[in-house]
Formats: sequence, structure tokens, C-alpha cells
Amino acid sequence: MNRMSVLVSPSLLSADFLHLGRDVERINDSRADWFHLDIMDGVFVPNLSYGLPVVSAIKRAARKPLDVHLMIVQPERYIDAFRQAGADILTVHWEADTHLHRTLQSIRAAGMKAGVALNPHTPVYLLEDVIREADLVLVMSVNPGFGGQSFIEEAVGKVRKLKELIGKSGSKALIEVDGGVNAETGRRLAEAGADVLVAGSFVFNAPDPGVVIEELKKL
Repeated sequence: MNRMSVLVSPSLLSADFLHLGRDVERINDSRADWFHLDIMDGVFVPNLSYGLPVVSAIKRAARKPLDVHLMIVQPERYIDAFRQAGADILTVHWEADTHLHRTLQSIRAAGMKAGVALNPHTPVYLLEDVIREADLVLVMSVNPGFGGQSFIEEAVGKVRKLKELIGKSGSKALIEVDGGVNAETGRRLAEAGADVLVAGSFVFNAPDPGVVIEELKKL
């Protein structure tokens, strides 16, 4: 059976920050579909990344949508700020949001696509009551906070369960996977039902990121 090509969202967390403009152009010129931006606050995850000024600067240079992943506490406080900075997709963590249903609705009302992310230990069934409010579900296949980690094998089965939940609920949510994605894990995730692959070090550590992105697009 033919399936649609997966979407590829390179993670700028693995880009060369001294030459960020160059790396953004490389992604612009590739077959990548989105830019994946990880926002970390040092509280929800044990690391800091970049904030709103960097997102705004990337938006000015980007010719593809910004896929913004908030790994922060109280993400609902920053919906309008990230909309103004240029986010096209805004994903918040199930574990970080006490009023997830309202937050997803607020993200949509602000004109962005709404995503919900699950940490490796969080089961899929917890999304049953909000899945129809989400445009995207992000399955973390590493523990969030740092790039370059090893792939957690349970993510493949989690994608299958999520695909089943989406089908039963009538949701149109895309399944995105982030962490340890390469040609081998990406193939298995795509076969399990993943629609979007986030790849960081696999893309930016390659001699030619465009070639690696092309490889992922063919999965």
C-alpha cells in the first residue's frame, strides 16, 4: 500500500549556533517541511535553549513553518508571545499543563496549530479526552532536554497505539516523533504510523544535511 511521504522537521537544537543563519538557509534549500524549535526553561527539563528573540529572528529567515515545542512549565502563559514571534505550530507537554484542553483551544484560537507532547513514561490513553482538540501529538522517543540521546524502543509501539486512538476518535491529529531519529529508527516509526519525523544530530552532523533529509523523506 502506498503511503504519503513523511514530513521532516529538522531540530535546530543541533544546528551550529555560531552559524545559525547558514544552517537555516540549508534547511530552506532542502526538502524539509518544517523547522523544529525546542524551547527549554531549565525547570520542566534540566537544560536551557533559546527564547523568543531567537524564534523571531529564525522566523524572518525561514521559508518553512516553525514547529515550536515548549518544554516549559505554565506554557499557557506564552501562547500569544510565541504567536507574535512567528510560531505556526505550538506544542505543549501533557505533563506541564493542568488545563490542557483549554490551552489547546487557546492555541487554535490564536491562529496556530495545536500540539501536545508526551514524555517517554506517559501513556497514550491519557490523551483520550483531548485528542480531538489536537492537530498534532508529539511522541518523545528520548527523555527531553538534550540532543543526541539514544532512541527509546518503546516509542514504536507507542506510535501504533496512538494511531489506533486517533482512528477510533475521528481525530485528524498528525503523529510526530522526536529523539534518536535516523534512517533505521525513522523507517520503523514511519511503518508504525508516524507522520512527522524530527531529526537533529542525524541531520546537522551529516556532511550534507540535504542528502540526509532526502533519505528521511523516502521512508
